[in-house]
Amino acid sequence: MSAPEEEKNAMAQRQDAAKPGRRRWLAYGGAGLAAAAVGVGLAWRQAGQADGASDIFYTQTLDDLEGRAYKFDQWRGRRLVVNFWATWCPPCVDEMPELDALHRELAGSVQFVGIGIDSAANMRAFVQKVPVGYPLLVAGNVGTELARVLGNSAGGLPYTVVIDEKGAVIHHYTGRIKLDALRGALTAA
Repeated sequence: MSAPEEEKNAMAQRQDAAKPGRRRWLAYGGAGLAAAAVGVGLAWRQAGQADGASDIFYTQTLDDLEGRAYKFDQWRGRRLVVNFWATWCPPCVDEMPELDALHRELAGSVQFVGIGIDSAANMRAFVQKVPVGYPLLVAGNVGTELARVLGNSAGGLPYTVVIDEKGAVIHHYTGRIKLDALRGALTAA
C-alpha cells in the first residue's frame, strides 16, 4: 500500500471512528429533546388540572346503572360532590351511607354523583344492599383517568372532589371522607 493510500485509509478510519460519536450525540440530543417534550406536556397537563380540570369533567357522559346517559354538563353552575368509588373498596363501601345521608341533608343546594370504577352488575348488586339516592354512574377504568384529571395522581380510592358553582375544584379528599370536613366545605359561602 502506498503512502497516499495509507493516509486515505487512516483518514477514513478516523471518520468512521467519529461517526459513532456523532450518532451517540445525535441519539442523546434526540433523547433530550424527547424528554423536554414530555416535561412540557406534563407541565401543560398539570396546569390544565389546576385551570381546566372541571372543563374536561363537564364534557363527559356516562351511563347510570340502568344504561341511561348522563351528560355532566347538566350540573354546570351547581355545587357538586363527585365521589370515585368501587364495590371492592372497603372504605368506599363504608362511606357510602354517610355520603347518601349528606346528599339528603343538602339536596336543594348540592348535587352528589358517584362514579364507579367498577362494572354495572357489581354496582347494581351493591345498591340492592346499600341504597343510594344520588346518581351512580358506571365508568370502569375510564373513571381512573377522570379522577386523575381532577387531581388524584395516586389513583387511590375512594377519591372525592368538590366543585363549586364556577367550576373550580375547591376541595379533594383521598381516602375515606371525614363527614364534618366535607359538610364544612359544602356549606361554606
